[in-house]
Amino acid sequence: MEKKQMLDQLLRWRYAHRGFHHKPDVAENSMTAFRRAVTEEFGIELDVHLTKDKKLAVIHDSSLQRTCGTDLYIEEVTLEKAQSYFLEKSKDVIPSFEEVLCAVGGKVPMIIEIKPSGHNNKELTDAVMTALEGYKGLYCIESFSPSVVGYLRSKYPEIIRGQLAGCLRRDKAQKKSVNLLEDFLLKNLIVNLDGKPDFVAYRFEDRDMKPFVKFKGAKFMWTIRDYADLKVCEKSGAAGIFEQFNPKDYQ
Repeated sequence: MEKKQMLDQLLRWRYAHRGFHHKPDVAENSMTAFRRAVTEEFGIELDVHLTKDKKLAVIHDSSLQRTCGTDLYIEEVTLEKAQSYFLEKSKDVIPSFEEVLCAVGGKVPMIIEIKPSGHNNKELTDAVMTALEGYKGLYCIESFSPSVVGYLRSKYPEIIRGQLAGCLRRDKAQKKSVNLLEDFLLKNLIVNLDGKPDFVAYRFEDRDMKPFVKFKGAKFMWTIRDYADLKVCEKSGAAGIFEQFNPKDYQ
């Protein structure tokens, strides 16, 4: 299947942000959240880090403080050690990327966010691509890191790649992760000159920014927490990444 056809298929889905979680009992990026998304027939957005022992862990933050209540970093512990803590108030633990691939099994599409730390951009990307060898399901890969997107372009050009962007310093969860220059380059999509992404995933609240409006590729929007906003997103031709509600409750 050609890239354009795969992108067209990806855009037809709604994506559960970090799985179809229901905090705190169904934790984000948990196997329960991913299985719920498959059951409800929602696409899945998830995050991947590289552990100390070079395993792929599915978790959003490098720090385990918010989700596991412990002052450790995923890159500084083994996967086995990380899995000794429960996620939020659930009985789930941090899943490996391979566990998620097995559970999803191509039943729904995935948006896989690569979350590099330090200088492990290429190592993490290569590990993700190795894990995906032979996987039959529909997926795309995205990152806030322009170097990851650029690396995907050069080494894995056949893979659908996306640049995460928006006015990140307006977002409480992202503000500390970028400096003023990085924010400028991302919100204006200047980073696209190198990575030439197939799609851009942009912060929903910033959707009227000219660089995003003018972008000619496929579009996704994050993170949508209201059904009316999801409809606004979809009316524009973009695919929505949602959380904190079930879109089926409004149909």
